[in-house]
Amino acid sequence: MADFDAIVVGSGLAGAVAAHELARAGKGVLVVERGNQAGSKNVSGGRLYTHSLAAVFPGYASEAPLERRITHERIGFLAPDAGFTVDFTSDGLRAEGRDSYSVLRAPFDQWLASQAEDAGAEYICGIPVEDLLMEGSRVTGIVAGEDEITADAVLLCDGVNSLLTRKAVGYAGPTPEATAVGIKEVIKLDPQVIEDRLLVPEGEGAAWLFAGDATHGVPGGGFVYTNKESLSIGLVVPIADLLTGETPIYQLLDDFKRHQVVAPLIKGGEVIEHSGHMVPEGGWDAMPKLVGDGVLVAGDAAMMCLNLAYTVRGMDYAIAAGMHAGRAAAEALTAGDTSAAGLQGYVKALENSFVLQDLRQFRKVPHFISGTKRIFDTYPAVIRDFFEKLFIVDSNPTAPVRKAGFAAAKQAGLLNLARDMKGALSSL
Repeated sequence: MADFDAIVVGSGLAGAVAAHELARAGKGVLVVERGNQAGSKNVSGGRLYTHSLAAVFPGYASEAPLERRITHERIGFLAPDAGFTVDFTSDGLRAEGRDSYSVLRAPFDQWLASQAEDAGAEYICGIPVEDLLMEGSRVTGIVAGEDEITADAVLLCDGVNSLLTRKAVGYAGPTPEATAVGIKEVIKLDPQVIEDRLLVPEGEGAAWLFAGDATHGVPGGGFVYTNKESLSIGLVVPIADLLTGETPIYQLLDDFKRHQVVAPLIKGGEVIEHSGHMVPEGGWDAMPKLVGDGVLVAGDAAMMCLNLAYTVRGMDYAIAAGMHAGRAAAEALTAGDTSAAGLQGYVKALENSFVLQDLRQFRKVPHFISGTKRIFDTYPAVIRDFFEKLFIVDSNPTAPVRKAGFAAAKQAGLLNLARDMKGALSSL
């Protein structure tokens, strides 16, 4: 007889939610988290679309440690000496079921873990899972420290660089092109200063994504998210580009913070956190198999992240995947069949949800973004030159807008512009 019905490896969003659902179904579940506590190893830019959270915790808004509701969307294009930003807000961003919040993962993940524990899950923290117990191709438990612990089902929610997933389902592992490094600082500021600088009402917040000189023209981007008493600021850059690039990511972040668009936002602030994390960027084509005999894979370990350039999603996918993984594992345990076939309910649930439908729909986007470097160097300069012609007034005759636009577009090459527009439309 197994030691537990289920073992969950990792107490990130997917792992904690999966453990909660298993415990709520009356199953004996153990969560093994390598950090000293849930959230101590987890990093994200900090924006959560809460529709998936509401499906598990309907009362989350009054309980969860959320930061600010995001009511302003901003997209910025940076040239070395200029910046252009699109700013959007609407009542729709405030509507129930469509809301999103900035979060700080340490307190938020601890809250999620407490929900799992309150439901009956057992926790072991501060111990990494070093290996899996196998009987043939079937996963039967884990090796953690000096202990071998068995279970009828093992849920792998241990992050993007999961060595366990490789052994469990034969995953070759993510490539440098399909993974990125995220670097982030949390900068403490007075709440009113945040609201004045980001032009948001009291208690509300903004999400601001950047392309271009944020990463010195290489693929990747920057972000600024408003918290209650701080700003989360950082960069995400594909590992493949960091390996071939000339500037290390810590220098890119320092330069980003000094850009004339960004520097006024953080002036006078105190850095209270500095962190880094690997990020899955490959989308659908980088995903492993989601089930095997005795095992399910969810969250970052399953590469469930989607960067559409105008928005970045991963946390809502992880929560939804954790919910479906926990419920499907509980059903399989009740039926007495935790083979790959018995766990297929997890895959079917994901296929009927936004998770796999989104990832499949936008499977071309990672390839388009990584293969279209003009987005990060040429087009920010084109935007700068066009708007300089519009807004700079001197003693020279003013050119017609159509000529200014045509002249700026020619810098990128009209054929390149048409090709990139076609690529964007076909991938998005």
